[in-house]
Amino acid sequence: MRLGRKPFAVMVLLLASAISAGAEDNAPRGSNTNSAQTQPAVAPSDTDELKPQTPDTDLFALMTGTCSTLKIAGHDFPCRTVAYSHSVGGRAYFTIAIDDPSDPSHIVSFSGDAGKRSNDNIYDLAVDRMLLNSKSQPKADGLPVPAVVKSAGRCVQLGNFATGHVTSVVCSATDRSGKRYDLRFESDGTPITVRRVNPSSPTIRGQG
Repeated sequence: MRLGRKPFAVMVLLLASAISAGAEDNAPRGSNTNSAQTQPAVAPSDTDELKPQTPDTDLFALMTGTCSTLKIAGHDFPCRTVAYSHSVGGRAYFTIAIDDPSDPSHIVSFSGDAGKRSNDNIYDLAVDRMLLNSKSQPKADGLPVPAVVKSAGRCVQLGNFATGHVTSVVCSATDRSGKRYDLRFESDGTPITVRRVNPSSPTIRGQG
């Protein structure tokens, strides 16, 4: 399955809007000046919550390349695209559309609200949950509602959105049942797509 940049961007924006709202309904609010990257919470439960979704994504970046490693709960998958999204509440997501011929809705996200930069080219996100989406997941207001799985891990991104280039993204997390999730993504050198997003709408509206 090959997803074009635009269809995947739209799909991830919709997904990010849904997971941002659902995951942050009961998360503490606060400013996080480093997590948006270009300027530079605990899940309420281990089960899905079907709630009205309010889009609140304010930054979106799309990166293309190859995944030398994508392992989801012991299963290996290919992928070619990774998206970063950030919500107005400070939560960040590295989202991967999995090349799964049996499930075009197979998407996973590493998420956390404690992102920081150690220097201009290294962004570090502490992961506290995985979001798992598939064709079998329920929907709310027409948007997919991923399973929220409490996890512990981190993502490290080499590169800077401000320059338009990201070299790699490496993520690793383990959930409470001991299942591991691992990603090693290498960019193909194509300049990344960075967009500011209107938090009241999942429509891309401007160049970051």
